Amino acid sequence: MIKITEEDFSLDEMIKRARSKDAGAIVTFLGTVRDDGMERMEVEAFLEVAQAELEAIREEAMSRFHLMAAEVVHRTGSLAVGENIVAIVCSAAHREEAFSGCRYIIEELKKRAPLWKKELGEKSERWVGQT
Repeated sequence: MIKITEEDFSLDEMIKRARSKDAGAIVTFLGTVRDDGMERMEVEAFLEVAQAELEAIREEAMSRFHLMAAEVVHRTGSLAVGENIVAIVCSAAHREEAFSGCRYIIEELKKRAPLWKKELGEKSERWVGQT
């Protein structure tokens, strides 16, 4: 599953969907808005292109690392410090595959998906580039 949404998500639900009797490992990545001296973050996406690119990245990871499941949820909109931005859940027969698949997805997402974040503080704002 690939989802880009303004709504928060349930990491527990993602993990439940990734479970299977053949999966010996489930790896999660949860990205949150950190307190970097700012008040909030705005995340924007070129939705259709981002969705397609995330699907392609997911398929690459599934094939390359023999994943049994891979889910990505990325938020857009105005997010406060501490809120969830992105979650990735990968399951595989072995931990090395699950870890490698999860790392591949987040690294490729940062390079390829048209997602941008802007940090907003009391006296300043700045575009950070791709998430």
